[in-house]
Amino acid sequence: YYIFWLSVYFAYMAKGARKRLNRIKEVLEKQGKTQTWLAGQMDLDHITINNYATGFREPSLKKLFQIAAILKVKPSQLLNE
Repeated sequence: YYIFWLSVYFAYMAKGARKRLNRIKEVLEKQGKTQTWLAGQMDLDHITINNYATGFREPSLKKLFQIAAILKVKPSQLLNE
């Protein structure tokens, strides 16, 4: 299962597009949660989560799975097509 998502993740990363690859911002908004809340749940700085949510940086696969678990969604729901 992990290997499958690893291949999906790297396929997205290989596209090289500067568009945002994740939907963290949308999922947080839909659930009524904030980036600061998520940062607290993950013991990260809110700037790191903001970088993920705005597409400045993409989370590692491990972080993506952690975010999915915290938000109680499938990892695929955090990825743009």
